[in-house]
Order: sequence, then C-alpha cells, then structure tokens
Amino acid sequence: MTNDLRNQTVHRWYTRPVLFVADVNRALRFYVDTLGFEKRWHEGNGAGGVCQVNRGECEIILCEDATRRDRGRLFVELTPDALAHLRRELAERAVPAQETWWGYDAIQIKDPDGNELLFPIAQ
Repeated sequence: MTNDLRNQTVHRWYTRPVLFVADVNRALRFYVDTLGFEKRWHEGNGAGGVCQVNRGECEIILCEDATRRDRGRLFVELTPDALAHLRRELAERAVPAQETWWGYDAIQIKDPDGNELLFPIAQ
C-alpha cells in the first residue's frame, strides 16, 4: 500500500446484502419467526416482493425473483455472549443448525431458499 492510501481519511463502509428468495413472505416468516429478526420495511405496504429484516446491526434485504436461483452466504460475527444467546434461541425454537468448518468452526443455518448464515464459533 502506498503512503498516499495510508494517509487518506478512513470512511465507514456500510453493507446490506441482498438474498434472492422464491417467496418473500415465506422468507420473511423464517427470518422473523424463526431467527428473531424484525421487519424493517416491505415494499408496496407489505404487498411487494422486496423487504428488509434487521437484527442488531445485521440488515438483510430479501428480494423475490423467480429468475434467480443462486444462493448467498453471510458471515455474521457475534460476541461470545451473543453467540451463547443465539445457541439457546436455536435450541428453544428447534431451528435446524449444524456445526461446520469454514476456515474455522462455525454454526450454519440455511434459510428455506438455501441461503446460508455462518456464525463463527469463538476460539
């Protein structure tokens, strides 16, 4: 990296991933009812094919698109306390989750469309 790049002001980068789903209402129910997200907004006063769900600082846009069949993978890092809380919630709600390896141990949850949420397990 050049000195010019190191001396530039650092700006905050903000992301909201878009996950493509076959049925936005089914996906919305999964993220809200199963994973504890809250609905932030829904296009067309709840009748549209795009919505956003939030949990803490994690924001995800769900987009219904019958032509898209690709899947996404989100890497969500939690504090140790938040991860312990998530584990309890998953057990209480009987959410299918598995431990997997993605560079290190992680909890993997798949939504109804096959999109993956990976939560790294603190070492």
